[in-house]
Amino acid sequence: EEKTRRSIDGSLDHSLGRGVEAEGPPPLRNYIFLTIFTCFCPAWPINIVALVFSMMSQSSYDNEDYDGSQRLGRKALHMGIASLIIGLLIIMIFCIVHFTTNPI
Repeated sequence: EEKTRRSIDGSLDHSLGRGVEAEGPPPLRNYIFLTIFTCFCPAWPINIVALVFSMMSQSSYDNEDYDGSQRLGRKALHMGIASLIIGLLIIMIFCIVHFTTNPI
């Protein structure tokens, strides 16, 4: 028993959800805006590396290495999120220390 679907015009679709036509390249996900935004956080070694991974992802995509581009994009995303969290923690610690040690 083969699973088939009927399309709008009534013909049978044997593709089972897969695209019948050749698909183009996957969308670029290098998270450049996130990594540029994290460059303003005070976690500089990490956010600079995230920016480099993002730029390497763009370069791999331009060279049609889509798997490498996705891998580097995920690394840029993870390092960007880590940089954002570390930067916010540094800002919070600085504020707590500043406002608890100085008299108002």
